[in-house]
Amino acid sequence: MTKKLLLASLAVIATATSSIYAQGAASYSVTTTVSAVSQYMFRGQRLGGPSWQPSAELTAGDFTAGVWVNAPFKDKVKDVSDPEVDLYGSYTFSFGKDLSLVPGFSFYNYPKAPNSAGFYDSTIEPSLALNYTVGGVKFTPKFYYDFILSGPTYELTAQYSVALKEIGTSLDFTAQGGTYIQRDVVDKSNPATKAWGNYWQLGVATPFQITKESKLTLGFAYTEGTSAYTKQGSAPKAKNSSAVGRGVVTVAYTYAF
Repeated sequence: MTKKLLLASLAVIATATSSIYAQGAASYSVTTTVSAVSQYMFRGQRLGGPSWQPSAELTAGDFTAGVWVNAPFKDKVKDVSDPEVDLYGSYTFSFGKDLSLVPGFSFYNYPKAPNSAGFYDSTIEPSLALNYTVGGVKFTPKFYYDFILSGPTYELTAQYSVALKEIGTSLDFTAQGGTYIQRDVVDKSNPATKAWGNYWQLGVATPFQITKESKLTLGFAYTEGTSAYTKQGSAPKAKNSSAVGRGVVTVAYTYAF
């Protein structure tokens, strides 16, 4: 099932890219980033210790596609895939400078997932985001639905930037909160196992332009998973031990061409 969905997603990317090139109206750029993080946290769940997170992203007009990798190098979490390789894509429909609608998708791939423990090799998650800026604050409500884990995620992000002109940089603040429910989180579980919970994050990042094409970004965020549980059939619910609170330091080098 996931292979068919992946092929369909890649076909959409290829078709959209070919159309953009044929029109000859869009500008193109490729951005590569190598990041190191002190913890790999995803929606309030700790999925790895210190990790490398390289990525490459193509932007062509309003179309974006990319690949992102997480590879832990210390304190690996048991039964979590090493590495994780994600493909993603989106298209932005703009309605003026302060409003846009962004449909997209993420294809999560776990090549070394421990299938015997009920982990999936891959999942696919379409999404729909609305970006609205007012008073310098960018608000992004976003809806996701994972077809393999069978459940939605609802998320709200707010971003605000404070310019530091004296040193040629800025403080970029982010606040985020979300909630999810997934009705089939264990492969071949009978009866099905569901998971649900909430998460939030507060962070700040500071970019330093090194050259016209490259920059170094330093960041810190605190993120936490709350009210997170799993439950199989009519059995009692169990606390999700991977939902924790952690501070995450990020160092990222970005090169665009």
